[in-house]
Amino acid sequence: MKPVIFLILLCIIASCSEKSEKLPYLGNSTVINNVETQHSIKDFSFLNQDSLAITNETFKNKIYVADFIFLRCPTICPVMNKELKRVYDAFKDNDNILFVSHTVDPENDTIPVLKAYSENLEVNPKKWHFLWGEQKDIFDIAKNSYFTQAYEDLDAPGGYAHSGGFILVDKNRHIRGVYDGTNSVDVDRLIKEIVILLNEESN
Repeated sequence: MKPVIFLILLCIIASCSEKSEKLPYLGNSTVINNVETQHSIKDFSFLNQDSLAITNETFKNKIYVADFIFLRCPTICPVMNKELKRVYDAFKDNDNILFVSHTVDPENDTIPVLKAYSENLEVNPKKWHFLWGEQKDIFDIAKNSYFTQAYEDLDAPGGYAHSGGFILVDKNRHIRGVYDGTNSVDVDRLIKEIVILLNEESN
């Protein structure tokens, strides 16, 4: 085989491989009338750090990364926020990517407190939303939509137990990946898989 032809074939194979790379769907799917439906994030409405109502419509046709935190957290939250800021910085100029952090401690993480924290991070409040709402609603969406841990636990540091996971959600509200927000290597994987998802959804 001539070298030029071989090179062309390699390029074609590599191109096909890139196009076929897709992330899995996470969560239980349902089958109705032989049609499989993937789990999706349920409807929600919370307020962000600018007191604006944030709903599913805010994320329409957007990929986003979600997590659950509280600002008095003495353990994993500072690491999580630092790592998510790193992801934010990687995609801050990409209009197709948004970020959302839900506080599990709305009594202390009031909207002004979230606003001050957001400003201290120097992030765009239209791109990274810090969400405030009724605690029971935050706990409910954590458990039943994102399949993550978030609840009050007086024995836990700071009084709350919550997951350190970053959850990658596609433009159709499907969960496509979960990553350890305290592990830089796994957060690097998140950055790479956001690119994969962007390519997948652009085709």
